[in-house]
Amino acid sequence: MRVSNSLKAAKGRHKDCRVVRRRGRTYVINKTDPRYKVRQG
Repeated sequence: MRVSNSLKAAKGRHKDCRVVRRRGRTYVINKTDPRYKVRQG
């Protein structure tokens, strides 16, 4: 999992990415391709 400044860029890399907020942190997760996990905050 990467820590990223721009979640918009991370979300645009794959069509199945979705932005989720958990415990004050923002994540981009992807169920079909788990390589695209990103955290912010």
